[in-house]
Amino acid sequence: MFKKQKMLAYLLVIVTSLAATFSFYFWQVIKSPNLNLDAEKSAVLLIPKGATYQSVLDSLNKENLIHDQISFGFLSKFMKYRDLVKPGRYEIEPNASNKTVLSKLRSGDQDEVKLTFNNIRLKEDLAERLSQNLSIDKKVLLAKLNDPAVCEKYGFTTDNIMCMFLPDTYFMWWTLSEDEFLDRMKYEYKTFWNAERLAKAKITSMSPIKVGIMASIVQSETNKSDEQPTVAGVYVNRIKQGIPLQADPTVKFAVGDFTLKRILNVHLKVDSPYNTYQIQGLPPGPIALPEKKAIDAVLNYGKHSYVYFCAKEDFSGYHNFATTLSEHNANARKFHNAMNKRGIR
Repeated sequence: MFKKQKMLAYLLVIVTSLAATFSFYFWQVIKSPNLNLDAEKSAVLLIPKGATYQSVLDSLNKENLIHDQISFGFLSKFMKYRDLVKPGRYEIEPNASNKTVLSKLRSGDQDEVKLTFNNIRLKEDLAERLSQNLSIDKKVLLAKLNDPAVCEKYGFTTDNIMCMFLPDTYFMWWTLSEDEFLDRMKYEYKTFWNAERLAKAKITSMSPIKVGIMASIVQSETNKSDEQPTVAGVYVNRIKQGIPLQADPTVKFAVGDFTLKRILNVHLKVDSPYNTYQIQGLPPGPIALPEKKAIDAVLNYGKHSYVYFCAKEDFSGYHNFATTLSEHNANARKFHNAMNKRGIR
């Protein structure tokens, strides 16, 4: 009897020890740091649509984010994550535990992308920039931007659809589809074009789209915010007086060479609806994504009598303005002489 009790006591000690050991290991599996160890900032894990657990594991291993493979694999199976993989962009904090990361991945609690886009001229440029930051397929997006039916759905044409994309910083889900992205941009566009701006556009006798087209030319002429309303006023005056805009940036767009430093007569003769030396009024679409400050500059254009302007000879980025052709020609000569002295051709 005594021997039997002694054996039971030994067995109890063994079981208790094993339970304690297993409990400690299980605690380590769940709570101990195991991912992104010794890092100073978050690591980013991108899980595309249709990804499997193995592809997630491969991505984590590629970046050497997992310290203990066995514990991560054990808990992922225990938490049934292997059957619950969700696409998204996930930030993994330094010294994160298995449970913290797997709970985040399993719930699809993805982190937003901070998306900034500006200095973009062409649809191809926009599609390329977005595909680098979102899971958007640039070819699919480009096809939509060139689809008349898609553009009409948002109130634009294939020529002026770029007016809908206002350069700024946005927070978006990495998993946005091409259509969801376009919906978001239309929402931002409608939000920007509030009652106050619509009322100002009406005063200028231009639609929001035409304001955007003019704004793209104004910002291409000058990046000086304090000068943009004056430049916009020149274009408004020229349109009212039936004078072609004769904006050099539109010629660069028509030629397709944005590196041109001097516009020559051969460039002015290019047959294009974007060559404002050849057409009357505004071109059919923007020559760059119109920035918000440039749009506001057009809506609040300067009230003056200028119909000409030319870059200042000091290369400060500012312009000399004139009301008569003779004044303008004098300003142009000063600028051309300065270019010649610098050997700019």
